[in-house]
Amino acid sequence: MAWVFLVVAGLLEVLWAYAMKLSNGFTRLNYSSITIVAMIASFALLSVAMKSLPLGTAYTIWTGIGTVGAFVVGILVLGEVASPMRILAAVLIVGGLGLMKLTS
Repeated sequence: MAWVFLVVAGLLEVLWAYAMKLSNGFTRLNYSSITIVAMIASFALLSVAMKSLPLGTAYTIWTGIGTVGAFVVGILVLGEVASPMRILAAVLIVGGLGLMKLTS
């Protein structure tokens, strides 16, 4: 169950990052509220996952999901640049996440 909590926590990290972008510096109440609620839920689920997963593994996976997820949302939803070097960087992050999962 810890892995499920961790993945959901990572997905919520993507949500709050996206909502924060849309909040326009916390000037739009609806997106600001989504950001704060998603942050709290993400941290709460991460803390539950950390009860049984090693700190390094849990934190690395959580931030990796958030990083790559925000990268994908940026490209697909916000029209950010998908240069070969940025894509390679994301692939390397995913590879590192896979290795981290294999070693835990």
